[in-house]
Amino acid sequence: MDEQLSVGPAGESAHPLDRRAELSEFLRSRRARLKPEDVGMPDFGRHRRVPGLRREELAQLAGVSVAYYTRLEQGNGRNVSAEVLDSIARALRLTDAEHNHLTHLAKPKQHKKKQAARPQQVRGALRQLLDTLDGVPAYITGRRSDVLVWNRMAAAVFGDWSELPPQERNWARMVFLRPEYRDLFVEWEQKAIDIVCLLRMDAGCHPDDPRLAALVGELSLKSEDFRRLWATHDVKEKSHGVKLLRHPLVGDLALQFESFRLVGDTELALVTYHAEPGSSSAEALRLLASWGTDATRAGTSSPQQPTSQ
Repeated sequence: MDEQLSVGPAGESAHPLDRRAELSEFLRSRRARLKPEDVGMPDFGRHRRVPGLRREELAQLAGVSVAYYTRLEQGNGRNVSAEVLDSIARALRLTDAEHNHLTHLAKPKQHKKKQAARPQQVRGALRQLLDTLDGVPAYITGRRSDVLVWNRMAAAVFGDWSELPPQERNWARMVFLRPEYRDLFVEWEQKAIDIVCLLRMDAGCHPDDPRLAALVGELSLKSEDFRRLWATHDVKEKSHGVKLLRHPLVGDLALQFESFRLVGDTELALVTYHAEPGSSSAEALRLLASWGTDATRAGTSSPQQPTSQ
């Protein structure tokens, strides 16, 4: 189960995401969700032509000129200072994740061109660690929501990813294009939102990544749900929570998950799942563990193909 993802060259010729457009649309979407009364400002206009705050109102709140903010919202983040971005983030009431996203879009870091295309590597000791987590579904993800390595229990719960081509071992592709994952996640919409939010954060950090651009393009063509969620420009990262699953062998599972960014390579995340001790979900996990590889083949006797949405 500890297979290394090695993505081929497909998609590398895709055009990179337009950072200026991303910055512009993100600021517009955050401004649109605020009303004057939300920020303690009087609303003198009965018939507002734009949803949310006007540019002048946002500029006033941030303490910058209207012309300066307008240039920024048009995608021109050149020479913008961290102090100004902080003021705008406060005015827009951005979360920490949104604030970081704004900073990445406005003041992108310089990356080597080949860095984005190089397959991510997982140290052998980490793969061994996953195998020692007996009874605990665990996997490591990288950029673009790629699933890089996993243990036997993760395969028993989520399906045997070794049966998928390496480029298909990706949470976004699985959630939006494979119908069995709609059945697996009881709260599928929330899982889909979480994935899109992570991809948005990735796009802010790596707008020149051709594989990310190819992934977004593919999902936009094939999934109406993805297009709808991508258009919200929401960004957030969940480090813990509860996932409700409907497993084809053991039925309903309530699993608590924890996500840990790895020191030394924060683009990798270790994700673990566990059940409340003594619960029916804990008993179900023990049952899956006892079945071993047989559990990974549940529901795979007639593989389903990805469908267009």
